[in-house]
Amino acid sequence: MPNKTIYVSDDDLKLFQRAQELVGGNLSGAIVTALRRFIELEEGRQQGYDEVVLKVGKDGIRQVRFSATLLTEWHQVTNERIEDIRVFRTRKGAYAVHSHFSNWSEFPTDTNILKDWRQWRRFLGVGEQNWGDFTLEVFDTVKDLEGKIPERLYARVIDATAHPNVEDLDI
Repeated sequence: MPNKTIYVSDDDLKLFQRAQELVGGNLSGAIVTALRRFIELEEGRQQGYDEVVLKVGKDGIRQVRFSATLLTEWHQVTNERIEDIRVFRTRKGAYAVHSHFSNWSEFPTDTNILKDWRQWRRFLGVGEQNWGDFTLEVFDTVKDLEGKIPERLYARVIDATAHPNVEDLDI
């Protein structure tokens, strides 16, 4: 097995020692894991993808993370609920649909809306809500999205996949 020598500055020595403690002595394993993660994220970034962290589950108490680019999003406030849907194209070519539905009947009433101005944003549906149902569904193709998301949002996805995110004009 080939050896590689890594020179570490005195300022960074504690960082390497702590990493070695956390992995039970196998520092090279920790370095390889960190390098793999760095390469994956950096190659994705160079290809136009970002690391995406999304809430899932009831009231968004869990999170999921993946590499993707946002194609389009949907925000609608109705008499029954607030709907937020975002469609991503993942680095592996799948389509991830993140949905967040906040039913007014489940509106948190644990604070006094008249005294806390921050609750007005929540009540008016401004910004991302922290209550309701958060889901993530993954589809293999754009065609698989048809009928699973609102028709107007599907049309946006079709348009986003048919054209570049940014078109350079020579004008």
